Amino acid sequence: MGWSIQWRTALRAARFSSVAAVATLALSAAASAQAWPERPITLIVPFPPGGTTDLFARTIAQHMAPALGQSIVVENKPGAAGNLGVAAASRAQADGYTIVLGSVGTQTVNQYLYSNIGFNPATGLVPLGMIASTPNVMAVAADSPWRNLDDVMKAVKKDPGKYSYASPGVGSSVHLTGAYFESAAGLQMLHVPFKGSSAAIPAVIGGQVDILMDNLPSSMSALKPGGRLRGIAVTSAERSPAAPDLPTMAEAGLPGFEVTAWSGLYAPRGTPAPVVDKLIAAMRQALKSPRLQQSLAQGGATPGNVFGADLAAFEVKERAKWGKLIQSRGIKAD
Repeated sequence: MGWSIQWRTALRAARFSSVAAVATLALSAAASAQAWPERPITLIVPFPPGGTTDLFARTIAQHMAPALGQSIVVENKPGAAGNLGVAAASRAQADGYTIVLGSVGTQTVNQYLYSNIGFNPATGLVPLGMIASTPNVMAVAADSPWRNLDDVMKAVKKDPGKYSYASPGVGSSVHLTGAYFESAAGLQMLHVPFKGSSAAIPAVIGGQVDILMDNLPSSMSALKPGGRLRGIAVTSAERSPAAPDLPTMAEAGLPGFEVTAWSGLYAPRGTPAPVVDKLIAAMRQALKSPRLQQSLAQGGATPGNVFGADLAAFEVKERAKWGKLIQSRGIKAD
């Protein structure tokens, strides 16, 4: 009997000790989240330095840092169309000190193009907010006889498979814009992929390819008055402030056509909610900065305005749209 009483007493003490330990850990985690950040934050950019997405990352990092009271250090980790860097971020410690830039490619498209991207874009990361979106653009050489979208569609419809369009690479948002255009307009063209816009643009100007599909920022200099490209239309729902004279695809003859290239910030799954809230608040504050807005506008971009759960919901729609197109056309990047 005495042994039984002692055993029950010991068991109660062990249970109390366990509960107390859990409570202590919870309080410690809450205090840590409240004190966060206590050191610099690393922002992984899964693309090479110098590109549009890298510029967006460095711009938002610079403007978020004052609100957080710590610097944000950009670390470029390119490879596998952005999959390498995002996968690394998804495996990082979920303490708020590692965040990552994701894009329309890494978060919605790549899972349909590659057999294994190394992470789950729907569950492996916590969406913080969209940094910016940019339209793509359809353009032709300045000496082309085609002056508007109707000219393009009539010519391509008359001779299916005769005409070609250039893009900066297989599986890029620009390539998929071309495929989406073919599908929406009921046309058939030849896709000619290049290693970046810097190779695609001269091919169109020189007449080796008939049509250019590109991110607007990459083509802006060639689209200016007197430039060697003629813009046909932008792919966003509204005209771009960077090219206000260019109609949208919807205005030009394809109602409902809308495609944008976009990028956002994400944290590893399991990042404490108070830390996520602080990151989102810092993003919101940064995106209100006139200097940041001006910087994005100069690159043909529109500041993001969706955060947290709203960005997650937006991604669901994007995955449905691109997944259906990619699978129906049998597009693969590996």
